[in-house]
Amino acid sequence: MSLVLKLIAQRVSLGILLLFAVSILIFVGTQILPGDVAESILGQSATPENLANLREELGLNEPALSRYFSWLGGIFVGDLGTALTSGTNISEAIGARLGNTLFLAMVAAFISVPIAILLGLLAVRYKDRWPDKLISATTLASISLPEFFIGYLLILFFGVKLGWFPTVATVFPEMTLGARLNAVMLPALTLTLVVLAHMMRMTRAAILNVMQSAYIETAELKGLSSFKIIWKHALPNAISPVVNVVMLNLAYLIVGVVVVEVIFVYPGMGQYLVDHVSKRDVPVVQACGLVFAAIYIGLNMLADILSILSNPRLRHPK
Repeated sequence: MSLVLKLIAQRVSLGILLLFAVSILIFVGTQILPGDVAESILGQSATPENLANLREELGLNEPALSRYFSWLGGIFVGDLGTALTSGTNISEAIGARLGNTLFLAMVAAFISVPIAILLGLLAVRYKDRWPDKLISATTLASISLPEFFIGYLLILFFGVKLGWFPTVATVFPEMTLGARLNAVMLPALTLTLVVLAHMMRMTRAAILNVMQSAYIETAELKGLSSFKIIWKHALPNAISPVVNVVMLNLAYLIVGVVVVEVIFVYPGMGQYLVDHVSKRDVPVVQACGLVFAAIYIGLNMLADILSILSNPRLRHPK
């Protein structure tokens, strides 16, 4: 087995083990929470007999280890269980809402990734001059503000004052692509401002590190323009860390949408999770937590694999 395939196999194996460990933490974390869904369903007027009967009906009296392996076995066959409060199939509900979350993350990624790379190139081109300082100050200011504050600012200016975009991101399957893009623009811009600074600064740092190489000095001595040197020589050799940070931020765009979805009442995974946390619906919370963990671990694993494949020293070992 070649070195590249061996490293990829190691990353995949570690990812699977990590997801298994996370599933244990999610299950244990939801079990130690105070109260249960039976109390939430029956309310304060419930009698001890009614609570005992409902717990027996919902399977809450079974041993925790038995419930964990039953839950894990269902996951392997695509069954995430049934919502205790509504009786609906969790897999079907998550399938519909996960599509909305992925669409929002993709829109934010299509906006943020090209802008971050372009700003990183400009910051390198005008290093230590006013464009570089302006870009760094602006992006750092955006990342310093919490998501909910950025969201409310965008709602105030672009939704209320200017009326360009709707303040509530309502989407449904029959919507056209243009209407859907218009509906999700404000939450997408919020996510863009959150991740833009990290991607831009990592792009800038990676390219500046390459700019110190000897072949860059040779290109400068040949009389090539600064931007051509950066675009044709520095960026391709700095692509590995740039791809890595882009993939990590894509993982954040999908997993970190909870606050943004709640602010804009967006029918995605984050809103679904928050709605059922308040109801103490443990199977839904466990399923959402595991899906978010799987996406985050998977995208991190993909970032590692792309970083390995984009490293010429690993592809062509001497």
